[in-house]
Amino acid sequence: MKSTQPRTAIVFDLEFTAWEGSLARGWSEPGEFKEIVQIGAVKLDRAGLKMLDSLTILVQPRVNPMLSDYLVALTGITNEALAEQAVDFITAYRVFLDFVADAGIWAFGGDDRIIAANLALYGLEKAMPIPRHTDVCPWFAENGVDLRGKHACDTAEAAGARFDGRRHNALDDARSVALGMATLVARGAPNPFTA
Repeated sequence: MKSTQPRTAIVFDLEFTAWEGSLARGWSEPGEFKEIVQIGAVKLDRAGLKMLDSLTILVQPRVNPMLSDYLVALTGITNEALAEQAVDFITAYRVFLDFVADAGIWAFGGDDRIIAANLALYGLEKAMPIPRHTDVCPWFAENGVDLRGKHACDTAEAAGARFDGRRHNALDDARSVALGMATLVARGAPNPFTA
């Protein structure tokens, strides 16, 4: 009998609008909203955790179309890059869904909630699905890596691997999470995609 489980898994990350102090205050100031500005994802072979493909896409925010100096410094994403390369959220999200296909999505923390909030902001919450999501942090904790107080970009190094990417770049952060997972599986942790 053939397995109905997809052969691939998706590890993804998001970058979204932020301002100096917005994390500490929970984006509670007037006009602050976690609008997605970048989606990054890697497609992995479920069994071997080998990276098969990647996706990065810039998204033009609508509520706050100009990125703060804080976010530009944090992510390296510039307003000029958005003007030249970004697409609207619905286009970006459709590309992401096509990339995901029938695989589930894995992320550091609750990035699925940020997707849901963006779908609601743009009136698309009933029209567009959110793929089955898993937060990787509990799996890391079960395998001896405490990620409290850390970010997706810290995951590979927390697991003992070398991270060569740019911190707070959605694609590089997704790669960091995937590398951290692969590192622990190589040391004997159960494969979270096949368990």
